[in-house]
Amino acid sequence: MWIYEKKLEYPVRVSGPNPRLAKVIITQYGGPDGELAASLRYLTQRYTMPIPQAKAVLTDIGTEELAHMEIVAALVYNLIKDAPLEEIKRAGLDGYYADHDRALYFVNAEGAPWTAAYIQSKGDPVTDLYENMAAEQKARSTYEYLIQLSDDPDVSDTLKFLREREVVHFQRFGETLNLVQDYLERKKYY
Repeated sequence: MWIYEKKLEYPVRVSGPNPRLAKVIITQYGGPDGELAASLRYLTQRYTMPIPQAKAVLTDIGTEELAHMEIVAALVYNLIKDAPLEEIKRAGLDGYYADHDRALYFVNAEGAPWTAAYIQSKGDPVTDLYENMAAEQKARSTYEYLIQLSDDPDVSDTLKFLREREVVHFQRFGETLNLVQDYLERKKYY
């Protein structure tokens, strides 16, 4: 089990209401390359990993992705919680508001709901680890694009932290892939 500290892994600050920015950042909450998809992918794939080290890495990173989901949720919520309704409308979030008010809901930047089709669990450890490395690169790219779209230095700071964690996850999956491939090679008898 884990010990849960009731604080975010990284502090979330926003300069003020910004529904336009919230609308694009929410993709990392419920979009195809977001934190929900990543955490579910890794926490599902861990069961078919052939070595304890790989199971541990998938558990650790899957759990960290849940923490990142909390950070993204805090960003989005803080960007819309005090926004006047007119700003929400101008940002194109009036449909979202009609369905959810200012509550968080798993959608991408265009408002399409999260779907399990965003994740993959093939059962082949090598395939799944390559999938995870690609997923981390896609998330890194998305954070890069969000940083470019951000006009809030506080939000950009948090997005940069999240982007760097994607790089670390990519590296850890690469190390894990090497361990799994070595293990699978040793199992072959000729």
